[in-house]
Amino acid sequence: MNKNKEIYSEMVSYVGKKLRDHFGKGPTSIYITLNKPYITIYLRDFLAPMERILVERNEVKRVEETRDLIMVDLLPELSRMLSQIADVNINKLYYNWSLENQSGMIFGVINEQNIIPPSWPSYLNEEAFRQEVIILTKKGQKAPEQTELFWLSERTIVVKRKGIFVRIEKELIKNGYVEELKLTKRPMEKELVAEANLEPLLQKKIQDIFVDWDVDDDVGYIVLVTE
Repeated sequence: MNKNKEIYSEMVSYVGKKLRDHFGKGPTSIYITLNKPYITIYLRDFLAPMERILVERNEVKRVEETRDLIMVDLLPELSRMLSQIADVNINKLYYNWSLENQSGMIFGVINEQNIIPPSWPSYLNEEAFRQEVIILTKKGQKAPEQTELFWLSERTIVVKRKGIFVRIEKELIKNGYVEELKLTKRPMEKELVAEANLEPLLQKKIQDIFVDWDVDDDVGYIVLVTE
């Protein structure tokens, strides 16, 4: 087994154990992509029996609130240990769930000097995709000041949008309503992404959509997993 496979296996094993310890059930499958400046951890079949009952009763918000509390405690340790295992500097971790698909995404920003980001495939129109992201963002907030696209792998795409919060959102953040804001924005943002004309531009189906925000730096992330 080469070094990269050893690192990958160790990260998968570690993440699986920590999720089982904290949630009582771990995902059936964990797929990790490390392509600087991002690391993504895609979780499949990750829904506990009690959570499944709540989701079936349309109590998605209750599940997300509980998971948010758990992740507040879990993220710092995950960030520290994954940085150590992979020998990188993970600056911050984010997460989101697709409860209807029983999946989830944990993703982190790698903070290192002189990183050359992965290039967009030459056969796809990167600028058209960027413009579509700007359009969908304007529908929910405002046009981003900056939009960056990262093709991490054939199945994983990260979109970073800088300068997207409108005034009312900034006031809610300033007054401590971050959790309420995120719980409200998550379904709306995913709906906007799903309605956008992204699949023809990618020339493939989108399997899962994940979103999260860095409220301190006014940044919004979209992570797409394709089929």
